[in-house]
Amino acid sequence: MLKIGLLLLILPILVLMGAYFMELSDVRDCLLLQEGHWDYRSGVCRETAQPFVPWVDRHPWLVNGGMLTSVAGVALCMVGLYVKRR
Repeated sequence: MLKIGLLLLILPILVLMGAYFMELSDVRDCLLLQEGHWDYRSGVCRETAQPFVPWVDRHPWLVNGGMLTSVAGVALCMVGLYVKRR
């Protein structure tokens, strides 16, 4: 149970950071190389200025699901450390 808890605790963090940094790479490419403005809602580079939309507003299920999965992982780790091994 401890191993499953650790997996559920760490895996969502890696998925969230991976998705965030993939998008950040596209944003930096748009701003620095193409000298444009990133449209956060549609995920494309545009010529005109675009409003900033936070990542949590664009991907609420991914963020909230990842946090809930991490909390479940913490709970399983606590149970796994509390229960005696047979």
